[in-house]
Order: sequence, then C-alpha cells, then structure tokens
Amino acid sequence: MKVKETRDKKVNVVTLGCAKNIVDSENLITQLEGNDYAVKHDSDDRSEIVIINTCGFIDVAKQESIDTILAFADLKSKGSIEKLYVTGCLSQRYKDQLEEEIPEVDKYFGTLELPSLLNSLNADYKKDLIGERTITTPDHYAYLKISEGCNRTCSFCAIPLIRGKHRSKSIDFLVKEATHLAARGVKELMLIAQELTYYGLDIYKKRELPRLLDALAGIDGIEWLRLHYAYPSKFPMEIIDAMAEHKEVCNYLDMPLQHAHNDILQSMRRQITLEETEDLIRKIRDKIPNIALRTTFLVGYPGEREEHFEALMQFVKRTRFDRVGVFQYSHEENTIAHDLQDDVPADEKASRASRLMELQRGISLEINQEKIGSVQRVLFDRIEGDHFVGRTESDSPEVDNEVFVHKSDYIRLGDFADIEITDATEYDLFGKLKKV
Repeated sequence: MKVKETRDKKVNVVTLGCAKNIVDSENLITQLEGNDYAVKHDSDDRSEIVIINTCGFIDVAKQESIDTILAFADLKSKGSIEKLYVTGCLSQRYKDQLEEEIPEVDKYFGTLELPSLLNSLNADYKKDLIGERTITTPDHYAYLKISEGCNRTCSFCAIPLIRGKHRSKSIDFLVKEATHLAARGVKELMLIAQELTYYGLDIYKKRELPRLLDALAGIDGIEWLRLHYAYPSKFPMEIIDAMAEHKEVCNYLDMPLQHAHNDILQSMRRQITLEETEDLIRKIRDKIPNIALRTTFLVGYPGEREEHFEALMQFVKRTRFDRVGVFQYSHEENTIAHDLQDDVPADEKASRASRLMELQRGISLEINQEKIGSVQRVLFDRIEGDHFVGRTESDSPEVDNEVFVHKSDYIRLGDFADIEITDATEYDLFGKLKKV
C-alpha cells in the first residue's frame, strides 16, 4: 500500500537553467509517468511532491536556484508540500553544502542520478522508455540533446566539473528519439550539446555531426533542424556543407565566441585567435551568404581592460551578427580562471554588457528593417494578446526575434505560413499573411 499511496500523489517538476536541463526534466517526467505518477511541469497547482532541477553555471543562475529551493523549503515547513527533492547542476556541484544549509530538502541528487531519484519515489527506472520523451515545449518543437559533458578546457567554465567528459549518443539512438518526437507532431528539432562539433569523436573516432544531420534530415515530419553551441576552434566546415545540402537544416548557427581580443582569448584558453575567427566567419558566409549567425560574449573577464573591450566592440560592429547574447563574468571556484584576480568591478561589468547590447540593438534594427517588404516562412508558436507569434528560420525559441501577425489573419499554431513583413523593431518583425 505504501507504493500506491506514494504514486497517488501529484508531482511538480520545476526546471531552471538551459535547454539541456529541460531535456533532463522531460526524461524525468517520462519515467515518472511510466510509473503512473501524475506530473506537472513548472506548475502553480498544488502538488504534494516537488522536484527542482537546478542550474549551477554562473552566480545569477546559482542564486535563482537557491532562491527557488528556499521558497519551496518554506512551503514544506508550512506543510503545503510533503516531499522536496533537488537535482541538477547546482546539486551536483554543491551537494554537501546544500545538505548542511537547507536541510528541509528530503534529498539532493546529482546530474547522473536519475535512477536513485526515482528509487526515492518508489519508482522503477524503465529502460524501455529511453528514447521516448514527454515534451514540455509546445507540441511542434523540441530539444534533442546529442551529447553530454565537454572536453574543452575554457578557463571560465564549470560545465566539465558538473557534467563530466564529452559523451556522444549514438546516431541510431538519436534517430529513434527524433522519429518518436516526429510521430508526436514535432516539426522542429533544436540540436543541443555543450559542444556540437565534438560529436562522434568518442564513439566513432571522428567528428560525425554531418552524418547525424544526414540521418535526421530524412525523418518524415521534421522540417527544421537547428544547431546550438558550436565551438569555433577547428570548426569542421562539413557541417556547413550539410546545412547547404539539406533544406531541413536551418541556415542558422549558434557559435559562442566569448571574446575578440587575442590576449583575452588566450587567457580564456579558447584555442583560436581573432584572425582565425574572422577567417572562419568569412568562409561560413561565403558558403551560405544568408546564414543567421548567433553568438555570445563574456565581458568583465579578469584582466579585461578598456582597450580589450573596445576591440570586442569594433569586432561586433564589423561582423554584424544577426543575434548576440552577453554574459557578465562570474568568478567560479575550481575553474582555471579562479586563480586570476577578479579585477573588473561589478558596475563596470554591467556597464560593458549594456554598451555591447546597445551596439547590437542598433545592428539588429538595421538588419530587421532590411527585411521589410520581404516574405518570410514563419513557424507559429503561441498567441499573445491580439497577435499570433512565430519565428523565422533565423530564430530559435526563447532567445531570438519573433514575428507578430494580427489575429485578423487566422493562423493555426504549430503551422508554417508565408508572412509579408510590414514593419520591424530591434528584436521583432510585424507582418501579414501573404495572400495566395
């Protein structure tokens, strides 16, 4: 009876952090549902059991995770929830400290302890569900995590400490998972990994992302494949060849560059120079002139002086990326950079991030205004007020631009439509349904 009583209770899985954590939560939900649990994701409804999947990447993310744990710990103390479990990156990295400082949590689990977490809930780890996944995103798109961990040695990054060495999933496994998702109505897959270009080196002894793309592009129902988190050093141009060959592979590449001054790049251990970076971007754009390039930069790194930051600003001005994200440096213990002096004041880090994003806002506005009068193929995700909201091939969910079309033009969510662009702001396009 104890097992039945436990399974009668509702579970709320709360996810913090990146898309890789979303996939982990979805796998957890799939296993719980396979054990007859009623599971909600990020729900405000009352649940007797709460599982928090945390992020521990940088200070801001860690603080959000801690605040979330404390909020649910308070609810547990008041009797509003019965059991509270914590998993994910923060728990992996700081389990001992968390157990001491927030003892209200029933148990903490690391990133690779899904079977143990299930066992605590009197649930079995069902191997037959591997490759089948409940998704928490809208039904028409999903994330496909092609590997775990990372072998890179970037000085500022704690991910290898948390997630371990790079481990590729096999092509057969990923095709099975993607086929399952397509059968459920998924039309767009975001391929995610800490380092996409390394895919296959561990299990196939060579870089095999192009071969994976060949296989995924042939799956019925998958219309867009999108690439996230490619490392620029020794970038395999065969990836761009596959992009050009398959219409299903979006002309979109998320390639975090982090900086554009050689002194900082060397200290960051990025294994690439500014000159090599610019040459790589030229080669990519020569092969696919209309490719949308997304990147992220890290400002306030130890030793970053105004001249280093100005070099970064000039690089962004010259290169005119379609999408840019900016992080402020976080001094993470046990990373290589932690031995350096964190000598850029917090207010200066914030100022540099703001200045860089202000520059990018102007570039983004110019690029968007050039699209006025064009017709864009748009995949529609949701309704917001009086508008249908979707994305072009150049845009990934949550982080990129969106397209707004008034509801006087009827569009079904999850469908593609040809949209004539009539107006543009820095980060949004506005349009109307193209009349046939």
